[in-house]
Amino acid sequence: MSIRSEAVIPDSTLARAITEFVRDSETELLFNHSSRVYQFGALAGAHRGLTFDRELLYAGAMFHDLGLMPEHSSAEERFEVDGANAARDFLKAHGVPEAEVYTVWTAIALHTTPGIPVHMHPVVALVTAGVEMDVLGLTYSQYSDAEREAVVSAFPRTADFKEDIIQAFYDGIRHKPDTTFGNVKADVIADKEPGFRKGNFCSVIRASRWPGGAHAAGCGCGQHG
Repeated sequence: MSIRSEAVIPDSTLARAITEFVRDSETELLFNHSSRVYQFGALAGAHRGLTFDRELLYAGAMFHDLGLMPEHSSAEERFEVDGANAARDFLKAHGVPEAEVYTVWTAIALHTTPGIPVHMHPVVALVTAGVEMDVLGLTYSQYSDAEREAVVSAFPRTADFKEDIIQAFYDGIRHKPDTTFGNVKADVIADKEPGFRKGNFCSVIRASRWPGGAHAAGCGCGQHG
């Protein structure tokens, strides 16, 4: 079985360099996942009638989880930003124009922020579309059996991919749980560490140094006696 032409990995010098770099930098689990994200994202673009640069989408998809790898993980930034920064450095080194680099950076940085990317540049929207399909299955029914089978045949899912990807997320962010505040990855820490207490947006407001405002009992701000 073959993938639709719109979702074929670009046959270009840049795309080949991206493939080589990411394959050497990521686990097989994440490499195959990222490759599927590209193909599902590209198929989503075809379904939606969007015009997009396949090379830029490929860059965004392939680098989107690189920040989970120790060699590319900072001590304090969100893993999404680490991956975006790695992609930026790589693309600039390969002569990609600044505006296109910024598009890829944005696509990676926002891929765990639901509800925003769909309204943005097609590359930004489609990286998230690919992630939402491969990890969450939110749009599973929008792909034909043949499309799903072609993608998974080319880049197989592990037998227990659902648990494997959750573990990969946890392994990549466990050393900096504070970076998960306000995004979906806080759920990963909570799943693996039952004693973990998520940050609370309202608690941050109430505990700020601005005067006024009564603290609510049990608000989690740490300011109650």
